[in-house]
Amino acid sequence: MRTTALLATVASCAGRGMLAGAVGTAAMTVSSTLEAKLRQRGASSTPADVAGTVLGVEPAGDSGRFETIVHWGYGTAWGAARGLIGATGLSGPVAAAAHMAAVWGAEQAVLPATGTAPPAWRWGAKEIGVDLFHHAVYALVTSAVYDRLDAAAGETCRS
Repeated sequence: MRTTALLATVASCAGRGMLAGAVGTAAMTVSSTLEAKLRQRGASSTPADVAGTVLGVEPAGDSGRFETIVHWGYGTAWGAARGLIGATGLSGPVAAAAHMAAVWGAEQAVLPATGTAPPAWRWGAKEIGVDLFHHAVYALVTSAVYDRLDAAAGETCRS
């Protein structure tokens, strides 16, 4: 495959993944919002706390807007990673599991490294389960949408 064709394929895969990631983010937003209401807890500010730490910024005024931008940006960007996983030839449950492992694994490294949350083993089994559930919702929906977009494109990203 020529370099320009390869770059076009990678860009197409990443773009499909970003669209799928946005849909996955919507699904995760629904699951975490419902869970927060059921457990009578506030929304998580962890993604925004991480972004603020990494970028060295502190939002002025309405921090909710910053949290929303970070949440949607992060989920959409991780969708590109799902697209790249698809470009390797993986699809279906295997690709969803690889995507889940990448997203959740990155969270487990970044949160303690930035000081925004303790390591998961200090969270307790219930909190780990809740976090895994929301990330599984994200990964499964993102992967299902990505596979659908890939099939609908006529020319799949798979090698």
